Amino acid sequence: MDSQHKLIIITAPSGAGKTSITRHLLSHFHHLAFSISAATRERRQHEVEGRDYYFMSSAEFHQKIQSNEFVEWEMVYEGKYYGTLKSELQRIWENGQVPVLDIDVKGAIHVQEQYPNSSLSIFIEPPTVDELQRRLLSRGTETTETLQARVNKAAYELSFKHHFNKIIVNDNLQNACAQAENIIKEFTGLE
Repeated sequence: MDSQHKLIIITAPSGAGKTSITRHLLSHFHHLAFSISAATRERRQHEVEGRDYYFMSSAEFHQKIQSNEFVEWEMVYEGKYYGTLKSELQRIWENGQVPVLDIDVKGAIHVQEQYPNSSLSIFIEPPTVDELQRRLLSRGTETTETLQARVNKAAYELSFKHHFNKIIVNDNLQNACAQAENIIKEFTGLE
C-alpha cells in the first residue's frame, strides 16, 4: 500500500505526551506530515494559525459540519469543537506524504472506523492519572475547573485504549519516542 492511502492516528488523554511524541516523529520522518486540525477554542499565545490549528468560529465550524467537510469532529470540551478536515488529508496525500493526526480519543476511533485498512492508531498512555494531573498542572494553562474536567475525561478515555492498534506507556519520553519510531517504520516501511 502506498503512502497516498495511509494515515497515522496518535491519540491520548490530554497531558499524556501525544503532542511531544508527534513532534518527535515529524522531525524524524520526512515522509510524515502533521494534519492540522480545525478548532473553535481560543488560540494560545505560542500557537500559529495554519500551523498548530485552523482556528475558526463556532458558526464557521458548524457550516463545515453541514457541508460534510470533516472526516471527524467532536465537541471535546463544552462549547469547544475540534475536527479533521477532508481537505487537510487530501493536501498531505497530494504532497506524497502520510498524514499524522494528533487527535482526541473519540475522534481517533471515528477516523479508524473510516480507514480500517490503511490507518495505524497509537494510544499514548500516561503512567498514572496522578502523573497526568501533575503534567497538566505544570503547563500553567489550567484553572481548577478545567484541570478537573481534563483529569475526569482522561480517566474515561483510558477505558478505550484497547480500541487502538498500539499502546505506548509514556513513563519516559525518550523511550516512548523510540517505541513510536519503530512502530512507524514497521507501518510505513520507510526509515
